[in-house]
Amino acid sequence: MSTVDVDGIRLDTRVHAGDRDLAAIVFLHEGVGCIDLWRSFPQEVRVASGGPATVLYSRAGYGHSDPAMLPRPVTYMHDEADGVLPEILDRFDVERCVIVGHSDGASIALLAAGGAARTASRIAGLVLLAPHVFVEDVTIDAIEAAREAYLHSHLRRRLARYHDHVDNAFYGWNDVWLSPGFRSWDITDRLATITCPVALVQGRADPYGTTAQLDAIAAGVRGPVDQTVIDGVGHAPHVEAPGPTVAATVALLREVASGSGRP
Repeated sequence: MSTVDVDGIRLDTRVHAGDRDLAAIVFLHEGVGCIDLWRSFPQEVRVASGGPATVLYSRAGYGHSDPAMLPRPVTYMHDEADGVLPEILDRFDVERCVIVGHSDGASIALLAAGGAARTASRIAGLVLLAPHVFVEDVTIDAIEAAREAYLHSHLRRRLARYHDHVDNAFYGWNDVWLSPGFRSWDITDRLATITCPVALVQGRADPYGTTAQLDAIAAGVRGPVDQTVIDGVGHAPHVEAPGPTVAATVALLREVASGSGRP
């Protein structure tokens, strides 16, 4: 466990050294996630895939990282993909990696892989859990319900176990997604330049999105795509159905094969 400073904001990080002949794995958490909310999934993937290096960090506002400046702009995921993530890869000397992203983290992964060559050239594959590339009505309904739960149930107290700045974490996500300007958010324009293999994992009972997201990604990227849709599973397939989610992740890692993945 350590921290890095990116543009004056201290980010909580967790890095495990591994086999340098394997691509490193970089984990990008969901909209109200953090390092600890990945639970055992990174270690399960690490063991099952032969011990590559792994890099996890909590974005600004989350976990034990410094708070983010609020309100977030509609471009906050673009800003993460184009600014913060390349700095993380540089700091830990990651030359070749597979990015495993969940929800917002999956969107950030797509933006990075479809963005500037300096970052995209280092991304050998993507594993996207419950990804979003445009806004659906069901997503907004679920995020409105999350706000009600945060105000009137035990959700705030539960999240406070993981986030030092819990209101910053929650409203930094919730407010921007519910803002009028976000309804037109759409990142499908970044898909056409993505040529690396992509594994998509979606719960069929996910209240935050439908398989229309997977269809749009599969139609938009130029690399090979594998889809895993799991019945009875919601927004966190790595927690609710770790077996098939680990299997889909490891299958992509094997497809990517070996390369330089320090640390």
